[in-house]
Amino acid sequence: MRKLLVAGMSLVTVFGLVACNDKGSSVGGKEDDKLKIGISLPSATHGWMGALIDSAEKQAKELKESDGIEYVMTNATDPNKQANDVDDLIAQDVDVIVMLPIESAALTPVGQKIKDAGIPLVIVDRELENDAATVVVKGDNEGIGVNAGKYFVEKLNGKGKVVEITGPPSSVTEQRGSGFKEAMEAAVGIDVIASQSGDFSTEKSLEVMQNILQAHPHIDAVFTQDDGMALGVLQAIKEAGRKDIKFITGAGGGKAVFDNMKEDGLITATFLYSPTMVADAVKIAAEIAQGNEPEENMIVKEATQVTKDNVEEYYNPDSKF
Repeated sequence: MRKLLVAGMSLVTVFGLVACNDKGSSVGGKEDDKLKIGISLPSATHGWMGALIDSAEKQAKELKESDGIEYVMTNATDPNKQANDVDDLIAQDVDVIVMLPIESAALTPVGQKIKDAGIPLVIVDRELENDAATVVVKGDNEGIGVNAGKYFVEKLNGKGKVVEITGPPSSVTEQRGSGFKEAMEAAVGIDVIASQSGDFSTEKSLEVMQNILQAHPHIDAVFTQDDGMALGVLQAIKEAGRKDIKFITGAGGGKAVFDNMKEDGLITATFLYSPTMVADAVKIAAEIAQGNEPEENMIVKEATQVTKDNVEEYYNPDSKF
């Protein structure tokens, strides 16, 4: 049964207080050798994913120093590379694997391979299409879509022409998109005139939005499923000199988006989806490796709405994202 756990809640509630004494019979423990966590993530140097990778490595290093738990981190640019990375982690006989799938469907058989190897799996962000995961740690993707949809209905008074910029094929994209559509069903006056993928990329979203602007002479607002994509859309609108678009929304809680809000920019709302969720996933993996059984199999971070009215509560000038 899913339970909603907000960001910042202690991970004590995730696990039982009593660990298995016999690691040979525990979820991920081994009788000999040092415990080792395998971490399989997409590749990125900046943005949300870049911050997530930094957070994962920082947490893994802390666990190595405090508990002596080793880790192996891999980064992939495509699903095939990620599948090969996971094969290597399985061959290294890691105790637990933390994985953020590049694509949900493509990595689902990989998740099953991990399960068949008897290795516990902690999934971050994008869910698989089977039950291979031992624990899933994610943000409230459907909540992001629902909250964004309600925001659009309110700001547009139930009517207008809207563009949607989505992510790549994944549970994140599907859930954010379906939540958005669900919230706008009652607003028959709102028409989604274009919906295209920006691949969670600022550069790709800039290119996609440039084409959409050329095809549609009037647009009232743009819903993007990611803050990085919102920045790409913003740049395209500025370069085109368009004045018809009233606002853009994002998702994530990036510093550049917060800056735009503070300056009364075109991005007027975003919905929190912190990259630090991966730190929780790494901690959970360490607990499993040490023999603790997780009490919950689904950890969901709250999709808090951030606008100019409350942006100062969440703004961190030192944030990498």
